[in-house]
Amino acid sequence: MLKPLEVETRTLWKPGWESQLLETGFLGIFLCPLWSLSRVPKGTPPSGIVIWAHRWLIFRIMLGAGLIKIRGDKCWRDLTCMNYHYETQPVPNPLAYFMHRNPVWFHQCETLVNHFIELVVPFFIFMGRRMCIVNGVLQILFQVLLILSGNLSFLNWLTIVPSIACFDDASLSFLFSSKDGSAKHQVSKIQKQMGTGDQPTRSYGSYIRQVLHISLGILIAYLSVPVVLNLVNSRQMMNASFNPLRIVNTYGAFGSVTKERTEVIIQGTSSLDPNDPKAVWEEYEFKCKPGNLTRRPCTISPYHYRLDWLMWFAAFQTYEQNEWIIHLAGKLLANDPTATSLMAFNPFQEKEPPRWIRGEHFRYKFSRLWGKHASEGKWWIRKRIAPYFPPLNLQGLKKYFQSRSWPLPPPPGEHQ
Repeated sequence: MLKPLEVETRTLWKPGWESQLLETGFLGIFLCPLWSLSRVPKGTPPSGIVIWAHRWLIFRIMLGAGLIKIRGDKCWRDLTCMNYHYETQPVPNPLAYFMHRNPVWFHQCETLVNHFIELVVPFFIFMGRRMCIVNGVLQILFQVLLILSGNLSFLNWLTIVPSIACFDDASLSFLFSSKDGSAKHQVSKIQKQMGTGDQPTRSYGSYIRQVLHISLGILIAYLSVPVVLNLVNSRQMMNASFNPLRIVNTYGAFGSVTKERTEVIIQGTSSLDPNDPKAVWEEYEFKCKPGNLTRRPCTISPYHYRLDWLMWFAAFQTYEQNEWIIHLAGKLLANDPTATSLMAFNPFQEKEPPRWIRGEHFRYKFSRLWGKHASEGKWWIRKRIAPYFPPLNLQGLKKYFQSRSWPLPPPPGEHQ
């Protein structure tokens, strides 16, 4: 059984991301040859149905994201969302720091380009071979730009995968070797045979595969009905599934944009009295989320630190809505290695664990280029808002843990 902290950190994997991963992986199965271990079995090239299933996926991903924005936050309509995005996104990178300081007109152009890529370009898929390729190029370039700007890198990398289906053999052939026996050589032979009207001998496996792909096409068409109805609905749902297998879903991201960045800073003290004005509170540092004002924003693409991501959500909610953070505090009070391993800096490493842990709520902003704070080496400036959760100790958490059937953190020195 997973420990409570492990269960909660898994929730940072948003349902839309999981559905997109499941659907992309599911479709990828049908690109594989059937009944053969050879790379390109004779008579069984990739099915057009499977290729169009991938194109239909990227169409839904992008159009869903565009429509949810237009129907969502007003800033997408008045072209001001990008004024906030770089500073308030989950895990900004160094480039985001500089991009944030671009002039207003530049951010307005960014928003317009975003609308064009998500609302217009997806329809290029249905406008013939050349426009379909243009769609693939633009979608991949768009995702790369998002990756560079510090956006949701893993999701952006994942979105590139179905975009590749917008390219045909001729447009991608330069990437492959033409040597005898290579995949490209085998495909060329099949195409030449078909061009002369000499159809390759169909194997039993190729017929099975054809039936399988036709069944797949019928299934996707059937499961797409509620998805299309959701896309045209003015009350469009974001990242929703309409079937238990979650293999055809509706997508959409950033229908609203956070206008200011807040952070939960976790602090510990060895003082006997947490209310003593002389108590020294030391801050824990997470691996990537903003904390220390002088620490440069990190670059982690395509990886994401799940706990750091979850802390981003916790910062604009309350600890009552995020009980896992109290469980984390209990782990830190015991210097539990499973919890401290998720941290970049533990001020009580190789020392006695803290007697008290508290959460403080701060408002963070990027420092100004060439300004006073930047000259002091600070990437961020911050202002305290209020306590996020009060000082806690292990004895005080005992009943809280028991009421939720959480195992009590073992005393220091008893960790396995």
